Amino acid sequence: MSVEADLRHAFRGFELDVTLRAGPGVTAIFGPSGSGKTTIINMISGLLHPDQGRVVIDGASVLDTAARRNIPPHKRRIGYVFQDGRLFPHLSVAGNIRFGARFAHSDPIASETEIVDLLGLAPLMERLPGALSGGERQRVALARALLSAPRLLLMDEPLAALDEPRKDEILPYLEALRDRTGLPILYVSHSVAEVARLADHLILLQNGKIALSGSTQDILSTPAALPFLGVREAGSILRARVLGHDPDGLSRLQLSSGELVLPRVDAKVGESLVIRILAQDVLIALQHPEGLSSRNILPVTVEGLHRGGGPGVAVSLRLGEDVLLARVTARAADDLALRPGLDCFAVLKATTVPRRNIGHDHIGDAPFHA
Repeated sequence: MSVEADLRHAFRGFELDVTLRAGPGVTAIFGPSGSGKTTIINMISGLLHPDQGRVVIDGASVLDTAARRNIPPHKRRIGYVFQDGRLFPHLSVAGNIRFGARFAHSDPIASETEIVDLLGLAPLMERLPGALSGGERQRVALARALLSAPRLLLMDEPLAALDEPRKDEILPYLEALRDRTGLPILYVSHSVAEVARLADHLILLQNGKIALSGSTQDILSTPAALPFLGVREAGSILRARVLGHDPDGLSRLQLSSGELVLPRVDAKVGESLVIRILAQDVLIALQHPEGLSSRNILPVTVEGLHRGGGPGVAVSLRLGEDVLLARVTARAADDLALRPGLDCFAVLKATTVPRRNIGHDHIGDAPFHA
Protein backbone atom coordinates (compact mmCIF):
# COMPACT_ATOMS: atom_id res chain seq x y z
CA MET A 1 0.00 0.00 0.00
CA SER A 2 1.12 3.55 -0.63
CA VAL A 3 -0.08 7.12 -0.94
CA GLU A 4 1.07 9.73 -3.44
CA ALA A 5 0.12 13.39 -3.17
CA ASP A 6 0.96 16.42 -5.29
CA LEU A 7 -0.71 19.47 -3.74
CA ARG A 8 -0.68 23.20 -4.48
CA HIS A 9 -2.80 25.86 -2.84
CA ALA A 10 -2.51 29.60 -2.35
CA PHE A 11 -3.66 31.01 0.97
CA ARG A 12 -3.47 34.65 1.98
CA GLY A 13 0.23 35.20 2.67
CA PHE A 14 1.04 31.50 2.39
CA GLU A 15 1.49 29.04 -0.46
CA LEU A 16 1.47 25.26 -0.10
CA ASP A 17 3.48 23.32 -2.68
CA VAL A 18 4.37 19.74 -1.79
CA THR A 19 4.89 16.41 -3.49
CA LEU A 20 5.18 13.32 -1.32
CA ARG A 21 5.01 9.56 -1.48
CA ALA A 22 4.69 7.25 1.52
CA GLY A 23 4.70 3.47 1.71
CA PRO A 24 3.88 1.11 4.60
CA GLY A 25 5.02 2.31 8.01
CA VAL A 26 5.04 5.76 9.57
CA THR A 27 5.94 8.87 7.61
CA ALA A 28 6.10 11.82 9.99
CA ILE A 29 5.30 15.36 8.86
CA PHE A 30 7.14 17.77 11.13
CA GLY A 31 7.39 21.52 11.20
CA PRO A 32 6.48 24.66 13.13
CA SER A 33 2.91 25.84 13.58
CA GLY A 34 1.55 27.27 10.35
CA SER A 35 3.92 25.33 8.09
CA GLY A 36 1.09 23.34 6.49
CA LYS A 37 1.22 19.96 8.26
CA THR A 38 -2.47 19.56 9.04
CA THR A 39 -3.44 21.22 5.76
CA ILE A 40 -1.65 18.46 3.85
CA ILE A 41 -3.46 15.59 5.53
CA ASN A 42 -6.78 17.43 5.36
CA MET A 43 -6.34 17.76 1.59
CA ILE A 44 -5.42 14.09 1.30
CA SER A 45 -8.50 13.13 3.33
CA GLY A 46 -10.79 15.36 1.28
CA LEU A 47 -11.67 17.72 4.12
CA LEU A 48 -9.96 20.53 2.18
CA HIS A 49 -9.78 21.00 -1.58
CA PRO A 50 -6.52 22.28 -3.15
CA ASP A 51 -6.31 24.70 -6.05
CA GLN A 52 -4.33 22.06 -7.90
CA GLY A 53 -3.68 18.53 -6.79
CA ARG A 54 -3.54 14.83 -7.28
CA VAL A 55 -3.88 12.11 -4.63
CA VAL A 56 -3.48 8.39 -5.29
CA ILE A 57 -4.08 5.83 -2.51
CA ASP A 58 -3.10 2.21 -3.07
CA GLY A 59 -3.12 2.82 -6.82
CA ALA A 60 -6.59 4.41 -6.87
CA SER A 61 -7.01 8.08 -7.78
CA VAL A 62 -9.16 9.89 -5.22
CA LEU A 63 -8.31 13.43 -6.33
CA ASP A 64 -7.25 14.87 -9.67
CA THR A 65 -8.15 18.52 -10.14
CA ALA A 66 -7.04 18.47 -13.78
CA ALA A 67 -9.52 15.65 -14.49
CA ARG A 68 -12.14 17.15 -12.17
CA ARG A 69 -12.05 14.01 -10.06
CA ASN A 70 -12.82 14.40 -6.35
CA ILE A 71 -13.93 11.33 -4.39
CA PRO A 72 -15.87 12.32 -1.22
CA PRO A 73 -13.99 11.87 2.08
CA HIS A 74 -16.16 8.97 3.31
CA LYS A 75 -15.43 6.99 0.13
CA ARG A 76 -11.65 7.41 0.16
CA ARG A 77 -11.10 4.58 2.68
CA ILE A 78 -8.98 6.71 4.98
CA GLY A 79 -8.82 6.39 8.75
CA TYR A 80 -8.34 9.73 10.52
CA VAL A 81 -7.34 10.08 14.18
CA PHE A 82 -7.64 13.62 15.54
CA GLN A 83 -6.03 15.19 18.61
CA ASP A 84 -9.13 14.74 20.76
CA GLY A 85 -10.31 11.32 19.57
CA ARG A 86 -13.82 12.63 18.74
CA LEU A 87 -15.68 9.68 20.28
CA PHE A 88 -19.45 9.52 20.60
CA PRO A 89 -20.11 10.25 24.30
CA HIS A 90 -23.34 8.20 24.42
CA LEU A 91 -21.75 5.04 23.00
CA SER A 92 -19.64 2.55 24.91
CA VAL A 93 -16.11 1.73 23.81
CA ALA A 94 -17.52 -1.27 21.93
CA GLY A 95 -20.14 0.92 20.24
CA ASN A 96 -17.58 3.51 19.19
CA ILE A 97 -15.26 0.87 17.77
CA ARG A 98 -18.01 -0.88 15.82
CA PHE A 99 -19.19 2.42 14.37
CA GLY A 100 -16.06 2.41 12.23
CA ALA A 101 -17.08 -0.90 10.65
CA ARG A 102 -20.11 0.81 9.08
CA PHE A 103 -17.77 2.56 6.65
CA ALA A 104 -15.73 -0.52 5.71
CA HIS A 105 -15.81 -1.20 1.97
CA SER A 106 -13.90 -4.46 2.43
CA ASP A 107 -12.73 -6.72 5.20
CA PRO A 108 -10.62 -4.86 7.80
CA ILE A 109 -6.93 -5.65 8.07
CA ALA A 110 -7.68 -7.60 11.25
CA SER A 111 -10.71 -8.83 13.15
CA GLU A 112 -12.31 -6.81 15.92
CA THR A 113 -10.82 -9.21 18.47
CA GLU A 114 -7.32 -8.81 17.02
CA ILE A 115 -7.58 -5.02 16.99
CA VAL A 116 -8.97 -4.92 20.54
CA ASP A 117 -6.10 -7.15 21.71
CA LEU A 118 -3.52 -5.11 19.80
CA LEU A 119 -4.61 -1.90 21.52
CA GLY A 120 -5.31 -3.41 24.94
CA LEU A 121 -8.99 -2.46 24.98
CA ALA A 122 -10.63 -5.66 26.23
CA PRO A 123 -11.08 -4.40 29.84
CA LEU A 124 -12.65 -1.15 28.60
CA MET A 125 -15.30 -2.35 26.14
CA GLU A 126 -18.35 -1.50 28.30
CA ARG A 127 -17.13 1.90 29.50
CA LEU A 128 -18.33 5.25 28.20
CA PRO A 129 -15.76 7.77 26.89
CA GLY A 130 -16.26 10.00 29.93
CA ALA A 131 -14.79 7.24 32.11
CA LEU A 132 -11.62 6.90 30.02
CA SER A 133 -8.23 8.57 30.30
CA GLY A 134 -6.94 10.62 27.38
CA GLY A 135 -4.65 7.80 26.29
CA GLU A 136 -7.48 5.27 26.44
CA ARG A 137 -9.73 7.50 24.33
CA GLN A 138 -7.05 7.76 21.66
CA ARG A 139 -6.65 3.98 21.60
CA VAL A 140 -10.41 3.66 21.05
CA ALA A 141 -10.20 6.18 18.20
CA LEU A 142 -7.40 4.12 16.64
CA ALA A 143 -9.45 0.93 16.88
CA ARG A 144 -12.45 2.64 15.28
CA ALA A 145 -10.27 3.86 12.41
CA LEU A 146 -8.78 0.39 11.84
CA LEU A 147 -12.19 -1.32 11.72
CA SER A 148 -13.21 0.99 8.87
CA ALA A 149 -10.79 -1.03 6.68
CA PRO A 150 -8.65 1.96 5.64
CA ARG A 151 -6.01 1.95 2.93
CA LEU A 152 -4.31 4.88 4.67
CA LEU A 153 -4.20 6.13 8.25
CA LEU A 154 -3.86 9.85 9.04
CA MET A 155 -2.91 10.94 12.55
CA ASP A 156 -3.00 14.63 13.45
CA GLU A 157 -0.89 15.10 16.59
CA PRO A 158 -2.72 12.27 18.40
CA LEU A 159 -0.65 12.70 21.58
CA ALA A 160 -0.61 16.51 21.74
CA ALA A 161 -3.38 16.74 24.36
CA LEU A 162 -1.86 14.08 26.64
CA ASP A 163 0.49 14.58 29.58
CA GLU A 164 3.85 12.80 29.60
CA PRO A 165 2.71 9.69 31.56
CA ARG A 166 -0.22 9.18 29.15
CA LYS A 167 2.11 9.62 26.17
CA ASP A 168 4.43 6.98 27.58
CA GLU A 169 1.40 4.73 28.03
CA ILE A 170 0.20 4.94 24.43
CA LEU A 171 3.53 4.94 22.54
CA PRO A 172 3.97 1.13 22.75
CA TYR A 173 0.50 0.72 21.22
CA LEU A 174 1.43 3.04 18.36
CA GLU A 175 4.59 0.99 17.80
CA ALA A 176 2.46 -2.17 17.65
CA LEU A 177 0.07 -0.47 15.22
CA ARG A 178 2.97 0.51 12.96
CA ASP A 179 4.52 -2.95 13.12
CA ARG A 180 1.44 -5.12 12.61
CA THR A 181 -0.90 -3.35 10.19
CA GLY A 182 1.29 -2.77 7.12
CA LEU A 183 -0.60 0.47 6.48
CA PRO A 184 0.93 3.72 5.27
CA ILE A 185 0.54 6.13 8.18
CA LEU A 186 0.99 9.90 7.86
CA TYR A 187 1.76 11.19 11.34
CA VAL A 188 1.68 14.93 12.05
CA SER A 189 3.65 15.93 15.14
CA HIS A 190 5.49 18.74 16.91
CA SER A 191 7.43 16.24 19.04
CA VAL A 192 10.90 15.17 17.97
CA ALA A 193 10.81 12.37 20.57
CA GLU A 194 7.62 10.89 19.05
CA VAL A 195 8.97 11.16 15.53
CA ALA A 196 12.30 9.57 16.47
CA ARG A 197 10.60 6.65 18.15
CA LEU A 198 7.80 5.93 15.67
CA ALA A 199 8.65 7.17 12.19
CA ASP A 200 10.42 5.33 9.38
CA HIS A 201 10.56 8.43 7.20
CA LEU A 202 10.48 12.11 8.00
CA ILE A 203 9.33 15.17 6.08
CA LEU A 204 10.41 18.56 7.43
CA LEU A 205 8.13 21.38 6.33
CA GLN A 206 8.91 25.07 6.18
CA ASN A 207 6.44 27.68 4.92
CA GLY A 208 4.37 25.17 2.99
CA LYS A 209 7.29 23.46 1.25
CA ILE A 210 9.38 20.37 1.95
CA ALA A 211 12.77 21.45 3.27
CA LEU A 212 14.20 17.99 4.04
CA SER A 213 12.93 14.47 3.43
CA GLY A 214 14.39 11.03 4.01
CA SER A 215 14.80 8.27 6.55
CA THR A 216 14.17 9.45 10.10
CA GLN A 217 17.57 8.22 11.22
CA ASP A 218 19.36 10.17 8.49
CA ILE A 219 17.34 13.38 8.86
CA LEU A 220 17.52 13.61 12.65
CA SER A 221 21.24 12.84 12.63
CA THR A 222 22.22 15.53 10.14
CA PRO A 223 23.28 19.02 11.25
CA ALA A 224 21.19 20.37 8.35
CA ALA A 225 18.10 19.66 10.49
CA LEU A 226 19.29 21.85 13.38
CA PRO A 227 17.41 25.00 12.24
CA PHE A 228 14.16 23.00 12.24
CA LEU A 229 14.67 21.04 15.46
CA GLY A 230 16.37 23.61 17.66
CA VAL A 231 19.55 23.18 19.68
CA ARG A 232 17.91 21.35 22.59
CA GLU A 233 16.33 18.73 20.32
CA ALA A 234 19.39 18.06 18.14
CA GLY A 235 20.64 14.51 18.34
CA SER A 236 20.98 11.14 16.66
CA ILE A 237 19.13 7.87 16.29
CA LEU A 238 21.10 4.67 16.84
CA ARG A 239 19.93 1.13 16.18
CA ALA A 240 20.90 -1.46 18.76
CA ARG A 241 20.34 -5.10 19.69
CA VAL A 242 19.84 -6.22 23.29
CA LEU A 243 22.77 -8.37 24.42
CA GLY A 244 21.72 -8.95 28.01
CA HIS A 245 20.42 -7.63 31.31
CA ASP A 246 22.79 -7.52 34.29
CA PRO A 247 21.87 -8.08 37.97
CA ASP A 248 22.76 -4.47 38.84
CA GLY A 249 19.86 -3.13 36.75
CA LEU A 250 21.77 -2.28 33.57
CA SER A 251 21.24 -3.53 30.03
CA ARG A 252 23.96 -4.11 27.46
CA LEU A 253 23.21 -3.18 23.85
CA GLN A 254 25.16 -3.96 20.69
CA LEU A 255 25.62 -0.99 18.35
CA SER A 256 26.95 -1.16 14.81
CA SER A 257 30.31 -0.49 16.49
CA GLY A 258 30.80 -1.04 20.20
CA GLU A 259 28.42 -1.55 23.10
CA LEU A 260 26.11 0.79 24.97
CA VAL A 261 25.12 0.38 28.63
CA LEU A 262 21.78 1.83 29.75
CA PRO A 263 19.44 1.44 32.72
CA ARG A 264 17.44 -1.74 32.19
CA VAL A 265 15.35 -1.55 29.03
CA ASP A 266 11.98 -3.21 28.55
CA ALA A 267 13.03 -5.60 25.81
CA LYS A 268 14.05 -9.22 25.45
CA VAL A 269 17.57 -10.37 24.64
CA GLY A 270 17.99 -10.26 20.87
CA GLU A 271 15.35 -7.59 20.26
CA SER A 272 16.19 -4.58 18.10
CA LEU A 273 15.75 -1.07 19.47
CA VAL A 274 16.00 2.51 18.26
CA ILE A 275 17.65 4.92 20.68
CA ARG A 276 17.62 8.70 20.52
CA ILE A 277 20.77 10.36 21.87
CA LEU A 278 20.71 14.13 22.37
CA ALA A 279 23.75 15.98 21.04
CA GLN A 280 24.07 17.96 24.28
CA ASP A 281 24.58 14.69 26.20
CA VAL A 282 27.62 13.59 24.17
CA LEU A 283 31.12 14.58 25.33
CA ILE A 284 34.26 14.34 23.21
CA ALA A 285 37.68 13.21 24.49
CA LEU A 286 40.91 13.02 22.51
CA GLN A 287 42.19 10.09 24.58
CA HIS A 288 40.40 7.23 26.32
CA PRO A 289 39.30 8.79 29.61
CA GLU A 290 40.32 7.16 32.87
CA GLY A 291 38.59 7.47 36.22
CA LEU A 292 35.18 8.39 34.82
CA SER A 293 31.86 7.09 36.14
CA SER A 294 30.46 6.75 32.62
CA ARG A 295 30.37 3.21 31.22
CA ASN A 296 29.88 4.40 27.66
CA ILE A 297 33.15 5.40 26.01
CA LEU A 298 32.94 4.80 22.28
CA PRO A 299 35.74 5.17 19.70
CA VAL A 300 34.57 7.49 16.91
CA THR A 301 35.94 9.53 14.01
CA VAL A 302 35.10 13.17 13.34
CA GLU A 303 33.23 13.49 10.04
CA GLY A 304 32.50 17.18 10.06
CA LEU A 305 32.05 20.37 12.07
CA HIS A 306 29.11 22.65 11.51
CA ARG A 307 29.33 26.16 12.94
CA GLY A 308 26.28 28.35 13.26
CA GLY A 309 25.89 31.94 14.35
CA GLY A 310 26.05 31.15 18.07
CA PRO A 311 28.76 29.80 20.37
CA GLY A 312 27.99 26.14 19.62
CA VAL A 313 29.44 23.74 17.09
CA ALA A 314 27.68 20.56 15.91
CA VAL A 315 30.18 17.74 15.47
CA SER A 316 29.30 14.71 13.34
CA LEU A 317 31.01 11.57 14.66
CA ARG A 318 31.22 8.32 12.70
CA LEU A 319 30.31 5.33 14.87
CA GLY A 320 30.39 2.22 12.70
CA GLU A 321 27.37 2.46 10.39
CA ASP A 322 25.84 5.28 12.42
CA VAL A 323 26.43 8.99 12.87
CA LEU A 324 26.51 10.36 16.41
CA LEU A 325 25.94 14.09 16.81
CA ALA A 326 27.68 16.04 19.58
CA ARG A 327 27.35 19.69 20.48
CA VAL A 328 30.31 21.54 21.95
CA THR A 329 31.30 25.17 22.24
CA ALA A 330 33.37 26.70 19.46
CA ARG A 331 36.11 27.31 22.03
CA ALA A 332 36.16 23.62 22.98
CA ALA A 333 36.29 22.61 19.32
CA ASP A 334 39.29 24.89 18.79
CA ASP A 335 41.05 23.77 21.98
CA LEU A 336 40.66 20.11 20.98
CA ALA A 337 41.65 20.91 17.38
CA LEU A 338 38.68 18.93 16.12
CA ARG A 339 38.82 18.27 12.39
CA PRO A 340 37.47 15.73 9.90
CA GLY A 341 39.32 12.42 10.11
CA LEU A 342 40.36 12.85 13.74
CA ASP A 343 39.98 9.70 15.84
CA CYS A 344 38.62 10.40 19.31
CA PHE A 345 36.14 9.12 21.89
CA ALA A 346 32.49 9.91 22.53
CA VAL A 347 31.43 9.75 26.17
CA LEU A 348 27.80 9.24 27.14
CA LYS A 349 26.29 8.89 30.61
CA ALA A 350 23.82 6.00 30.78
CA THR A 351 21.34 8.01 32.82
CA THR A 352 20.98 10.74 30.19
CA VAL A 353 18.77 8.56 27.96
CA PRO A 354 15.16 8.65 29.21
CA ARG A 355 12.91 5.65 28.63
CA ARG A 356 10.71 7.55 26.18
CA ASN A 357 13.76 7.91 23.90
CA ILE A 358 14.04 4.13 23.55
CA GLY A 359 11.67 2.39 21.16
CA HIS A 360 11.27 -0.94 19.43
CA ASP A 361 12.65 -1.28 15.93
CA HIS A 362 10.01 -2.96 13.78
CA ILE A 363 12.37 -4.63 11.33
CA GLY A 364 11.27 -8.24 10.98
CA ASP A 365 8.03 -7.95 12.96
CA ALA A 366 5.15 -10.03 11.63
CA PRO A 367 2.00 -8.31 10.32
CA PHE A 368 -1.53 -9.58 10.87
CA HIS A 369 -2.28 -12.83 9.05
CA ALA A 370 1.38 -13.28 8.09
